[in-house]
Amino acid sequence: MTAAEQFDPRKSSPKRDVVRQHILSLIENTRPGTGLASERELAQQLGVSRPTVRAALDELTRDGLLVRQRGRGTFTGPHKVTQELAAGMSAPPAEGDWTSWVVTFDVDAALPPTAARLELEPGDPVLRVTRVRLVGGEPIAIERLELPAAVVPGLEPSDMESGNFYRLLRERFGVRVAEAVQSIEPSFTNPEQAELLDVPVYTPLLQIERTTRDDGGRVVEVTRSVYRGDRYRITSTLRFDDTSG
Repeated sequence: MTAAEQFDPRKSSPKRDVVRQHILSLIENTRPGTGLASERELAQQLGVSRPTVRAALDELTRDGLLVRQRGRGTFTGPHKVTQELAAGMSAPPAEGDWTSWVVTFDVDAALPPTAARLELEPGDPVLRVTRVRLVGGEPIAIERLELPAAVVPGLEPSDMESGNFYRLLRERFGVRVAEAVQSIEPSFTNPEQAELLDVPVYTPLLQIERTTRDDGGRVVEVTRSVYRGDRYRITSTLRFDDTSG
């Protein structure tokens, strides 16, 4: 049986679904970053039109399963960095070798909204840092931090380029983070984010906001981060009892 016969779109599935299922099978059985055949070759192989192939490729690219590189072709998506979260347990670090480059680093007087978030008085000095987080030299996230400047006296931009920030707080400033409230929701890159992350505009993102307190209950950090949806994944451990729904 030829590939075109095996994936005959007239048998049961819409043509785009036939192409999608074929490519999903390729993704499952190949290494991340594997190049796909051209649109023309896929159309001939599966017995469908090139616009049908293109539509399926566009859909899978939006889902983060494929990466299209101008002038080079289409490739299966790269390995995703995994972060495990579990309620009531310490959060392990995300996998991979993380570094950063600092985009902005400045101290300003807190306006009332910022003061309220950090539980400070209006006018208190606040350190604001924007940095791009990288894994293996590839930009994965943009992180915007606000923290009371009094918490980190003498902190320099170079201190934010490598290493674990919470370890730095603990070992250099005697601040032990204890808990955080975090929210996660989907988003898409705007032009500024797309440029910093080196991805197209409207690339899927995970938007994470976190308020972190130390072991004395003081707010030591408010962070707003966006992570590339094609490169970052969060997993959770769930525990159930008789009240679980």
